[in-house]
Amino acid sequence: MAEFAFNEHHQNEIINYMRFARSKRVLRLRTIDSCFEELKDSRLVEETFTVDEVREMLDGLQVVVRGEVETELINTAHTNVLLLRQLYSQAEKFYLRLQSDISELENRELLEQVAEFEKTDFKTTDKINQETSKPKLAPLNESGVSELLNKEIGRLQEENDKLKARLRTLECQAMSALDEKTKAERALKDLQMVQGEQQIAAKSKEISSLEDTVAALKEDYERSLCANAASQKDLQENLISAKHELLRVQEQLALAEKELDKKFQQTAAYRNMKEILTKKNEQIKEIRKRLQRYEPNE
Repeated sequence: MAEFAFNEHHQNEIINYMRFARSKRVLRLRTIDSCFEELKDSRLVEETFTVDEVREMLDGLQVVVRGEVETELINTAHTNVLLLRQLYSQAEKFYLRLQSDISELENRELLEQVAEFEKTDFKTTDKINQETSKPKLAPLNESGVSELLNKEIGRLQEENDKLKARLRTLECQAMSALDEKTKAERALKDLQMVQGEQQIAAKSKEISSLEDTVAALKEDYERSLCANAASQKDLQENLISAKHELLRVQEQLALAEKELDKKFQQTAAYRNMKEILTKKNEQIKEIRKRLQRYEPNE
């Protein structure tokens, strides 16, 4: 399995999955064999069969075998989906995005390598696992190993002492920082109280100044209302007098027009024009009578 570049843990996982697949395959093959044995025991009891009987038996066997194979293929596909689900779930915990190349699933060279692994390495691994599953006792009186262990223990104890000393230093620093934090919180509360009182005084001053401004604006508004009322009254009186004056002027203009009409009618030009219009009217009447006499239809 060196061609796939797997570590030992992943290789063991593949071996476990192949064991599972092999057990399911063996179970399904036994089921198919039992289908053939059942056909032999139940139908092949006579010496001769007709073509129709043989065809019927083969058709029935085909349906049964097809159902078994289809069930196994579906189960295998679903099992692979569950396996991929486990892998993807583990990858998503570390924010990884796994990708798969479906075309590699039909790579004949890789499939042959897997088959070769199942024939050789898989059996060898089973033997190794059986041998390594037996517990082994550690040898005694190995001075070199004991010396290394003692050195490692001493180094770890020294590091532990250093870590303890650093921990005490950090605890002292933390306590001093906590005291400083408490003092700062107290100072901040005092400052907030002083600032709160100052803000309240400033707000009260601002409110009083706003009240004075509102009162002054109210007085100005009332004065402007009084002034507007007086000016409105004066405007109304002026408007009434102007209307009376307009009526008087219109009446004078009417009288003047009448006097002008009288004076115009008394002039010689007006009388001459009136005589000329009267003569013209009489001539027009005479002409109409003549026309009616000679051309009555029109």
